Amino acid sequence: MELWCNPIGLVRSALRKMGETPIQAAFSEEEGAVEVYPNYAAGLKDIVGFSHITLLYWFHQSGGYDLVVRPYLDREEHGIFAVRYPARPNPIDISTVELLGRSENELRV
Repeated sequence: MELWCNPIGLVRSALRKMGETPIQAAFSEEEGAVEVYPNYAAGLKDIVGFSHITLLYWFHQSGGYDLVVRPYLDREEHGIFAVRYPARPNPIDISTVELLGRSENELRV
């Protein structure tokens, strides 16, 4: 079976390297932006007023994976599906972020 998805935008941040990203975004004060491509901007109608949004995104710089890993700050190895780890068979992630504002097709998060 083959699956495909159509990107609807880009997530932008000042963090450029994987080692710069926070372990838990919930404890981060870092701000970023979500640029929704103009042909999808109408879908942002009424989004302002929500405190948080959920982002589903692709780790485009993920370079392969292992099925058993030792997560940061852990002493033991675990199966990849039992942990939060960016290098996965399908490099898809989900995050809930605070919505700080909107300007046309860009969301401040």
